[in-house]
Amino acid sequence: MLRDMFKKTYTRLDSKYRSDRSADGQEEPNIPEGLWRKCNKCGRPIYTEDVIENFYVCPKCKGYFRVHAYRRFEMIADTDSFEEWDKEMDFVNPLDFAGYEKKFQAVKEKTNLNEAIVTGKVLIEGEAAVMGVCDSRFFMSSMGYNVGEKITRAVERATEERLPVILYCCSGGARMQEGLVSLMQMAKTSAALKRHQDAGLLYVTVLTDPTTGGVTASFAMLGDLILAEPGALIGFAGPRVIEQTIGQKLPEGFQRAEFLLEHGFVDCIVERKEQKAFLAKILRMHRASTKAQGIRNLFESEMAKAAELQMQEENPKESKQGEESKESKRDGGKKTAWDTVLLSRKASRPPASSYIQALFTDFIECHGDRLYRDDGAIVGGIALFHGCPVTVIAQEKGKNTKDNIKCNFGMPSPEGYRKALRLMKQAEKFNRPVICLVDTPGAFCGMEAEERGQGEAIARNLFEMSSLKVPVLTLVIGEGGSGGALALAVSNEVWMMENAVYSILSPEGFASILWKDSKKAAEAARVMKMTSRDLLEMGLIEKVIAEPEPVEMKNLPEIAKEIENSVQEFLEKYGRMSEAEVVEHRYRRFRRM
Repeated sequence: MLRDMFKKTYTRLDSKYRSDRSADGQEEPNIPEGLWRKCNKCGRPIYTEDVIENFYVCPKCKGYFRVHAYRRFEMIADTDSFEEWDKEMDFVNPLDFAGYEKKFQAVKEKTNLNEAIVTGKVLIEGEAAVMGVCDSRFFMSSMGYNVGEKITRAVERATEERLPVILYCCSGGARMQEGLVSLMQMAKTSAALKRHQDAGLLYVTVLTDPTTGGVTASFAMLGDLILAEPGALIGFAGPRVIEQTIGQKLPEGFQRAEFLLEHGFVDCIVERKEQKAFLAKILRMHRASTKAQGIRNLFESEMAKAAELQMQEENPKESKQGEESKESKRDGGKKTAWDTVLLSRKASRPPASSYIQALFTDFIECHGDRLYRDDGAIVGGIALFHGCPVTVIAQEKGKNTKDNIKCNFGMPSPEGYRKALRLMKQAEKFNRPVICLVDTPGAFCGMEAEERGQGEAIARNLFEMSSLKVPVLTLVIGEGGSGGALALAVSNEVWMMENAVYSILSPEGFASILWKDSKKAAEAARVMKMTSRDLLEMGLIEKVIAEPEPVEMKNLPEIAKEIENSVQEFLEKYGRMSEAEVVEHRYRRFRRM
């Protein structure tokens, strides 16, 4: 009842505020202290309890309020699971900066914090992790000696206890009062994180508003996964500094989380209310043991095969008829090579994203190459296959014209290949098999792609993939165009859909170059031996996945079952190999070609 009364009062205040705003220059409503507050984004009065229940997000404009460190722990950590580390640390004043200690003590009293970061051990939906949270109330969460020391100690202890680290970043940059000592914390924290990475452990950063300066140039941008809150300001030099230095007015949205996602520096933007579940999902996927799961899958698969063999022995006639039927479906009617080319390009064929949805669960898409941009032609991330964590990387054409344009019709730019390689190296760190889906007419050949090093990006993928210590499988689901396809196909095995093609270039291009006549594309397709059957006979691929009829969305679930069984066998086979054997197998595969 009392809440309803407050709500009515709030409605009146909000209505009055809006009418006052429309009458320029009039006084704003008087908002009662504590019960209400004014949103610092939209300026409207909001009921405090509503803000708290909404994870400190304005219910009107969806603007994000900055969250105190201990409240952040309340949001993310399981109840009573937070064990704080290094709560008390002695004050340091390396420059004997006048007035620094007095100001420090005042901030300490006001915030009830000892420093600008709180660290400790938590459980997140039962998953253990080390977590640190920056608090902007304390010197704008600037990084002084104690901040760097607390982070370094937390990371070192996490490495010793083999725990993942999650850091909620927020900072105005280096702490001026500590001079070069503050700058050295950038190197110190980065060095500790390198050791943590070398130990094969997970590091996740969550960038909140604002994350700038030396923090951005050190621990904030070194995560295996970099998440951000919507609208967060993220950048090395703040907007004011840039505008004052170069006298240039910055565009709206510059250095915001969405800007960084588009430019390849952030994996995901995650709303605050979803962060606990999202982080728990990441932790679970990285805790899962790929090799142990592979053994379980192997056991289950062997049991299933034994049961199937027994059924065949009991019903030999039925089994033989089934195989004949399957073979007739495979062969179908006679198709020319050009027919297959046309089928591989058919708009109704499912794009890679549909295969991902059909074959995997819990897919978390990761964006960006951490260098320049996020390329929509390459979709990649972490997923589960029968409970086993895998890295999935795919060339995406899109489902409609709007998607086609966004994905550049499946023609990756250099940043797409660099994103793919980043995810492969991450997979290697966490011992995840890599599964690639190829569907591209070729790498993008525009001027900007050349400026950003298209050839180097493809070459780097071939170079690095050759020695990845985890199994790599590639499935060509449509077009496999030249080096643009090969950049995702330096694999232990390459499979093709029955009506897919894989070639040195398009038949039209082949005919134009060799015969000066692109109209001879059909003849070119025949002599190029680019169909799945041709390539299987030549020993250039390992498997053809049957298409009972040309694959479309309606029959994808049926086809996905065959792919699923084959992928399981692949993971079992290579899961029994050592890292050295996996690498050697891949080398020998290409060495004999």
